[in-house]
Formats: sequence, structure tokens, C-alpha cells
Amino acid sequence: MDPLTVAGIGFALMFALIALHVPIGIAMGFVGVGGFAFIVGWQPALSLLASEPAATLTNLNLAVIPLFMLMGNLAAAAGLANDVYNIAHAFIGHRKGGLATATVLGSGGFGAVCGSGVATTATFGRVALPEMLERGYAPSLASGAIAAGGTLGIIVPPSTIMVLYAILTEQFVVDLFTAALIPALLAVLLYALAVRATVTFNRSAAAEIAPLSWRDRLAALRKGWGVVLLSVVVLGGIYAGIFTVNEAAAVGVVVSFVFLLARRGLDVKELTAILVSASTATAMIYVMVFGATIFSYFMTITDAPAVIVDAITAMDLPPLGVIVMFLLLYIVLGAFFDEVAAMIITIPFVIPVVQHLGFDLVWWGIINVIVIEIGMITPPIGINVMVLNAMRRDIALPQIYKGIFPFFIADMIRLAILVAFPALTLWLPRLLQ
Repeated sequence: MDPLTVAGIGFALMFALIALHVPIGIAMGFVGVGGFAFIVGWQPALSLLASEPAATLTNLNLAVIPLFMLMGNLAAAAGLANDVYNIAHAFIGHRKGGLATATVLGSGGFGAVCGSGVATTATFGRVALPEMLERGYAPSLASGAIAAGGTLGIIVPPSTIMVLYAILTEQFVVDLFTAALIPALLAVLLYALAVRATVTFNRSAAAEIAPLSWRDRLAALRKGWGVVLLSVVVLGGIYAGIFTVNEAAAVGVVVSFVFLLARRGLDVKELTAILVSASTATAMIYVMVFGATIFSYFMTITDAPAVIVDAITAMDLPPLGVIVMFLLLYIVLGAFFDEVAAMIITIPFVIPVVQHLGFDLVWWGIINVIVIEIGMITPPIGINVMVLNAMRRDIALPQIYKGIFPFFIADMIRLAILVAFPALTLWLPRLLQ
């Protein structure tokens, strides 16, 4: 059988297994080993099951993932998400739509110590949603701001998905973190404008709230110094060259743990739950990386990536036309898969094409993250929407999707700007080189 046909069958089988709720990493690994064995033989195929997990587990660059996961869990348990939200609430909460804007700002601030979109959504679903509903905000605006704000968890550095992208595409992770800064700030600005537009056209979407006194504002600011310190230590240490990314993550874990001890004391049961949560998320990512590397070997031996490059070249589309095709693909995938899975599944096919077209892989990494963000709030599923709906069954899915619409428009505007002007993404990394 032609190797390319085997690749097509393998790809279809992988999606069939995923549809049957087989974990994505296992589905990719199973198909990768089976397809590799069909073409080369069982002995070299089975050797991949030993060599690739061993190589992944001994890869020091991947060690940053469990550290960032643990740092985010410790920071959330220490109440740092509450602190950053309370600061934004204190200073802008009294403005029309101010609590929704505070949620966006808080999500961005917490993203700097969390690195996960789903975790950011779940955290602010507990922190901000009851506050907004109690203050008379429409459920659609309140839930929409949280689901959209949650996507900032993967674009604001440090980001787990950026670390994975850097490793799988052999890019320097600090370049990705630096390149993400302007797109992240642009996201926060456009989300704030989306809130403003919503309350302008629908005055009943948000109630008026009395402003806090300056004494209360300063108290919130004093209490929130912890998240600022943690962000400065981690990101400042990386950008200043004081720490490597791994060292910064390790220091971040220690600082987060100290905050947890100082605020909550040593609760063995809570600490065990934090370790279990971080370990579970890390194990899931590692299994996906195992499967992705094995599946990539299978795809490479079939020569499928090269054939896809040739086929797209033969279509005689302009380079931006090809990029638009990929963007639509990622938005659809992001609606059905979590952010890590959507990226890992497509890297073997997409990266060779992007390189062939002459695009910068750091720029594409940021664009990749942004379109996955959009997919996280896109019907018919949207992982952030599902998380929020699971937490608050009293808010119907149509209400959440209605609230998301202005933020979706803001995301599309941001995507168009960054695709049209790559220099906005690449300016800072090049400046700091």
C-alpha cells in the first residue's frame, strides 16, 4: 500500500479513536506505532515506545511544564487571583461595565502566574461571577467576560502552550514570551472596548456601582502586592537574564508556596489536592507529547508533510491565503479540543508549510495561540464555555454565547491586525536580541 494512503488511513483512525473518547495522546501513539510498524516493521516501531517517552522525560526543557502547573495551582490556592481582581475592582469597578473590565484585567494578571486558559476561566468563575451577578450584571455579560478573559491565560507569559510550541518547533521560549507581550496587551485593550460597547448599546447589561473610597482602594493595592511580586520575580528574572525559564519557574513555585503558607498555613489535605491537580495536568500533557512525537515519526516516514507542502504550493494561493486556511482550521479545532491538543495534532502538517512559505515561526507561534484562544470560546463547544456552564448550570449556554459575541469580534480584529502587521509581534524579540 502507498505510504501516503497509509498516512490518510492513520489520520482518519486517529480522529475515530478520539471521537470514541480515547485520550488524544494514546490515540496518536497507537496510530503512530501501528502505522510505523506497517511500513517499517514491528521491532523498530515498538522501540519508539521506549525511546520517545524516555527522551521526553529526560528533556530538561519540558521540566518547566510541571513547575508552571504547580506554581499556578499554588498561586490560586493562596488567593492571588482574588487579589488581582480586587485591585481592578477597586479602581474601575464603579464605572459602567467596570466589573466586567476588572475581570478581563484580573484574568490577564492571573495569566502571568497561571499559564492555563481553562484554569483561569475556572478561577474567575468562582471569584468574579458571583460578584457581578450580585451587583446586577446581566448573566450574558458576566459569563462572556469570564470565558473570554480566561483565554488570556495562554497568551500572557508564561504560558504552558508556548513552552510546548517552542520545544516541538525548536524555537527559543523567551522569544515567544517576549513576542506575546504586545498581542496580550492588545487583547486586554480590545476586550475592555468590547465591554464598553456592550454596556453602551445595552444599558441594562451592567448596573451602576458606588465607587470605593481611596482608603479602600489603597488597601486593595497593598493586599495585592503578592501577585505583582510573583510576576516580577518570574518574568522579570527571565527577561533580565537572571534566571533561565526553568529556574524562574522553580523560584515561582517557592514564592507561591511561601504565600500559601503565610496566608493559609500548612494544610496537608489542601497541599495534597494541589499536588494531585498539578500532577494530573502534567501527566496529560506528557502523554500527549509522547503520542505526538511517535505520530510525527509515522507521518515523516510516509512523506505526508512534504506532499501537503507540494499540494498547497500547486494550488497557487498567495501565502496569506494559506495562512487564512490554517486560521479557520485552528478555530474549528479549538472549538472541539483543548488548547494543547489542538496544537499538537496539527504541528506535523502545519509547520513544514509555514516554513516553506517563509513565515517566522515565532510569529506563527503567537498567531497559533491566538486562533486556539478564539476556538476556546467558539460554538458549538468552546472548552471555556463548557467549563463555565458546568460550574453554573443556572446560566444557559445560549446566554454565555450571547455574552461572548462582542469578545469574539474583538478577537477577530486582533487577529487581523497581527496577521496584517507581523512587526507588532516580532518587534520586541528583535529589539532584545
